[in-house]
Amino acid sequence: MNSRLVLTSALCIVCLIIHSNAVSGTRTFSIDYKNNRFLKDGAPFQFVSGSIHYSRIPRFYWKDRLLKMHMTGLNAIQIYVPWNYHETVQGVYKFSGDQDLEHFLDLANQTGLLVILRPGPYICAEWEMGGLPAWLLQKPNIILRSSDPDYLQAVSNWLAVLLPKIRPWLYINGGNVISVQVENEYGSYFACDYNYMRHLRTLFRFFLGEDVVLFTTDGNTDREMICGTLEGLYATIDFGTDTNFTTAFSRQRRFEPRGPLVNSEFYTGWLDHWGDKHAQVDTQKVSKMLGDMLSTGANVNMYMFEGGTNFGYWNGADHDSRFRSVVTSYDYDAPLSEAGDPTEKLLAIRDVIKRFFPVPEGPMPPATPKFAYGFVNLQKVGNISSLLDKLSPQGPIKSQYPLTFEEIKQYYGFVLYRTKLPRTLAEATPLITPLNGVHDRAYVSVNGVYQGLLERDITLVIKVMGQAGDQLDILVENMGRVNFGTKINDHKGLLGNLILGKDVLTDWQIYPLDIDGAIANGWPHSGFKHTFPSAKNNSSAGPVFYMGTLDSPGLAWDTFLKLRGWTKGQVWINGVNLGRYWPARGPQQTLYIPGPLLSASRPNNITVLELEKAPSETRVLFMDRAQLNSTNKKS
Repeated sequence: MNSRLVLTSALCIVCLIIHSNAVSGTRTFSIDYKNNRFLKDGAPFQFVSGSIHYSRIPRFYWKDRLLKMHMTGLNAIQIYVPWNYHETVQGVYKFSGDQDLEHFLDLANQTGLLVILRPGPYICAEWEMGGLPAWLLQKPNIILRSSDPDYLQAVSNWLAVLLPKIRPWLYINGGNVISVQVENEYGSYFACDYNYMRHLRTLFRFFLGEDVVLFTTDGNTDREMICGTLEGLYATIDFGTDTNFTTAFSRQRRFEPRGPLVNSEFYTGWLDHWGDKHAQVDTQKVSKMLGDMLSTGANVNMYMFEGGTNFGYWNGADHDSRFRSVVTSYDYDAPLSEAGDPTEKLLAIRDVIKRFFPVPEGPMPPATPKFAYGFVNLQKVGNISSLLDKLSPQGPIKSQYPLTFEEIKQYYGFVLYRTKLPRTLAEATPLITPLNGVHDRAYVSVNGVYQGLLERDITLVIKVMGQAGDQLDILVENMGRVNFGTKINDHKGLLGNLILGKDVLTDWQIYPLDIDGAIANGWPHSGFKHTFPSAKNNSSAGPVFYMGTLDSPGLAWDTFLKLRGWTKGQVWINGVNLGRYWPARGPQQTLYIPGPLLSASRPNNITVLELEKAPSETRVLFMDRAQLNSTNKKS
């Protein structure tokens, strides 16, 4: 029998096996340790994947982004499940609308994309507290990401809700989830608690079964791989273009002597912090290393493929030498921009993929249409101190000493702390946070007149003046909890006493502010004239609300909001929190507004909370392009 006939016969047998599996409904995804590869339905399989976060993209655009990833030639996507996004309040689970995880999985399935699922419980992702819910911190001494009983109980309760939802979506059960990560980069955490990892492995096996591929991902060091890996969980690695990939994969080989090579996070870009330069990674370096890895048979997931946006208060933070908050945009210099637009980097990546995989025929879906709506004038509503009846209708919590956000169950946003000056301060007197206990920024006013701010790790003292009995208001802003490293147990608010001169300030009235709830219910645009007392002063300094309307010219297209001359604050449009702006510190200068948030037929309500100082001309500009790379040196 000649070799061609042998080959033909072998191919026929393989086809019969695959056909038989398909007819019988048998679907398999496994690791072929002998041949260092994955097997999908018994056939060799190599994935080229991209990370996308459904929590950072409006539901309306999920299908558009997934289609663009498919048309690039990806055969898989990788997604995180942020625990705090689905259980913001303990015991209250949300899986609808923008939180409809199963709908997202279904859209990916319809698009022909397999899914690599990373459900945590910790995810990092530059997301608030790494995806862990802030209510965990109500136990002040809890040791997160460990076998602390309180933490394990919370994790077990959460996974008992989440994982049964995932099981039908496993590839082996007819869905598109081919593998599931257990925890995330655990080797970079100080605890190195193998009992915790064993507990997670038991939970994942119990709810997902014995046949699903479970894996870990860790950074490219021995210490991270030692503490992050566990028998029964396939060990993968992550690294970017600044690493020698042969050296990196040889480290994976030391921990997994056999099996497929996997880079679970190949960095196409990087994140931005306020005050940093906009991060960029060279396209040629990305495409060259991607080609080199694929040519060795390695499986590669690109992190990120589209980053999206940290809407609301969902951005994370880092704390190495000091606290640094992540910006609102999670553009990440990724192949798809923050607005989901194809970039030169995407086209270069597609050209690389074409050398190894069939790429779908047809044009790449275009960028979504953008529109420059122009300037909109805003009017002053009032300062926060004069609006507490609307923003904190339940009234204050009274306490001898300050309470944290977590103690009053106000996990995100803003809290106002109010007391009285204990004596007359004829001269400027220092107001001190002696233990760096302002987390993260405190805006100080006396009788409604702005005095300045205290900022974590940067400004620990300011000077104030006033008369005995004057009202001292301290508005504290949570700038996002630390998402990586040893300091993720990041409590917010006033964590200790404030000292004014020689006096410890006491007798606090603490106002949890439900700003988002008020604005979602139509405030301040509904009944503005009848609702609010005039502010005690006409100054534009300090925390002040502004409002306006954008009259759409019959279009509801994507746009970008620029607040030139404004200092720092938060923006809502039609009741949706777009995130933080801080052009004075940069590098981000515009906020992304997805078209589906706008109305083409009705006025669009804009609300701005400026925290420090508004410009003399209180207007904002709607542009047709993003500006993410401009740092103002005056900050």
